[in-house]
Amino acid sequence: MDIETIASRQFVAAVLAMIAVTGTIFSLVMPLVSRDTLKSRMKSVAIERAKIRAQERARLQANQNASKAALRNQPKAQMKSLVDRLNLKQALADETTQDKLRMAGYRGTAPLYYFLVARIAVPGVLLAVSLFYAFLVLPDTLPTLTKICICLAIGGLGTFLPNIYLKNRIDKRRLNIQRAWPDALDLMLICVESGMSIEGAFQRVAEEVGVQSVDLAEELTLTTAELSYLSERRSAYENLSKRTGVDGVKNVMMALIQAERYGTPVGTALRTMSDDTREQRMQMAEQKAASLPPKLTVPMILFFLPVLFFVIMSPAVMQVMDMDVF
Repeated sequence: MDIETIASRQFVAAVLAMIAVTGTIFSLVMPLVSRDTLKSRMKSVAIERAKIRAQERARLQANQNASKAALRNQPKAQMKSLVDRLNLKQALADETTQDKLRMAGYRGTAPLYYFLVARIAVPGVLLAVSLFYAFLVLPDTLPTLTKICICLAIGGLGTFLPNIYLKNRIDKRRLNIQRAWPDALDLMLICVESGMSIEGAFQRVAEEVGVQSVDLAEELTLTTAELSYLSERRSAYENLSKRTGVDGVKNVMMALIQAERYGTPVGTALRTMSDDTREQRMQMAEQKAASLPPKLTVPMILFFLPVLFFVIMSPAVMQVMDMDVF
């Protein structure tokens, strides 16, 4: 076959017609030949979801058992005697300390003693380590007074480390609960509208939401237990809002308290609060998206602009250097 035949219009038209006919036959025959894998894929997804749910429920049960054990455990006798002897409860703790520990997920009396001992032990350990490093590792050219001041500053910084750790723990747990709360509220609404009681709805949601947030599942399980033995249901709702510290949870608990007081349908209150919670989460996402440009300004100035100037100015600099050479 010569080049003239390949370049002719008839040959090009024949090739294009063959491609079109082949594509048409392929598009018509493939749906008949291919197998429907949707059922098998859905079955595999269901099996995998069941495995993940079983694993998360097992982990949730282990965490619940650990938290129950933590509630029963008492602080060590030496630690308790040290705190009582130094009167650290009045010196380092206030009325909000126990509430902050509960918000961080630490329940019972033992975490309070651990926290108080940490507040006096961490500065001492940091001071001892800094003194050892300053007088045995650093060169002798540094003045002794400067070394002592640096060690005291490091020891003073250790005083704030337990509070910083507790605050970070609270923020992380609150964010975890806040992200899972809208989905949990939708599940609760479905359970209530299907005829379940509020206790059964809490228990069912706690079982299902454990895959997404173990902390929220623990709090809902504890609230279910409080609803069964507390004299007033309002106390259980208020305790849940205090332990979580999330505004969405507080609003829903207040709506449940008002619904129980005035006899309004719980489903209506939950539906209204579910819509509000969804809008709040969308507003938070939009707020974070709007705050990205100011946050990216400094990284762009420090990292992107120098590289951009280097790429733009490099050819001109190279030309100037060549001119100087010649």
